[in-house]
Amino acid sequence: MPTYSYRCTECDNAFDIQQSFSDNSLTECPVCGGKLRKVFSAVGVTFTGSGFYRNDSRPASTSSSSSSSPAPAASTPAPAAPSTPAT
Repeated sequence: MPTYSYRCTECDNAFDIQQSFSDNSLTECPVCGGKLRKVFSAVGVTFTGSGFYRNDSRPASTSSSSSSSPAPAASTPAPAAPSTPAT
């Protein structure tokens, strides 16, 4: 069951409670009887590694498709951009 955070708009009482997805939201503060609001926070999900898209959803490249294209012509390197001294 998920845990929801609530805060009272009257007395600033804050608490967490476990509720089922099908349960209605709480509306009344148990301390003062004031109006409650749900507090939303960032979800603790971290994606690590090299990534799903790069590894799993791209089709495997075939050697026949890369060998059918002509090789790029050798070119001279581009001249370096002029550098300006920092002042």
